[in-house]
Amino acid sequence: MNEDTSRKRLGRGLAALIGEIDRPETPARPVAADGKVAIELIAPNPRNPRRSFAEMELADLAQSLREHGLVQPVVVRPAPGQTGRYEIIAGERRWRAAQRAGLAEIPVIVRDVDDRVALEIAIVENVQRADLNPIEEAMGYQRLIDDHGYTQADLGQVIGKSRSHVANTLRLLKLPGDIREMLVDGALSAGHARTLVTADDPVGLARKIVAGGLSVRQAEALAQDPQSQPKLKSTAPGKDADTLALEKLLSDVTGLQVSINHREKGGELKIAYRTLEQLDDLCRRLRD
Repeated sequence: MNEDTSRKRLGRGLAALIGEIDRPETPARPVAADGKVAIELIAPNPRNPRRSFAEMELADLAQSLREHGLVQPVVVRPAPGQTGRYEIIAGERRWRAAQRAGLAEIPVIVRDVDDRVALEIAIVENVQRADLNPIEEAMGYQRLIDDHGYTQADLGQVIGKSRSHVANTLRLLKLPGDIREMLVDGALSAGHARTLVTADDPVGLARKIVAGGLSVRQAEALAQDPQSQPKLKSTAPGKDADTLALEKLLSDVTGLQVSINHREKGGELKIAYRTLEQLDDLCRRLRD
């Protein structure tokens, strides 16, 4: 595919790309008349930017597929060098859930595209569905830049985002591994993390942000003045030092915002989570 063809496709988004995929054409490998392929002949794309799949979401989708089957086809391409097999372009979550549901075959759309187009479609689909965590999104952008010569402006057109969004997302790759893990787990948002890119002690500040449940604005102030003492969300009138210390201890252990409220009889312990992955991890810890 030449450069002009690629540039013409930029900015058209997933609908246009999938529209191209839907065009009638003779697939490079045989597919059943009903458009289905045996599930064992399909493999995930190792270049798929999405790496995290929430267990609870997969379980829910698998249950739905057992009852109703897979309605939306998975987009695939002929697997390079493997006759009769396919590689997923878009729809790996549906494929994983279909495996769990015990489906023998699933509907597919076959498109014979190169690595560049396959990665572009995968990123666009996941970004539009908000399925990527910030680090997966940034790594997908970087791969398109490194392997396929995209500019930040090109990427903005492809995904329907501003160039500044692309630039700010790519900056997250400069953060230490500990902070990247917080982003993947959902303990930190991309907005929080961007305030730490130029900080002298980003990991220490990130832990303060998580433990205190700070807003992005509070995180910005903390990054500018690490010695400041921003008001923590967990702080409330009447809380003694022991209660605040216990809240901090539990926040450090769980990586989640913890609030303890005493009453005349008994009390209340609140643990706030942002993603299903965080909830699942907390449940596993409580079971162990």
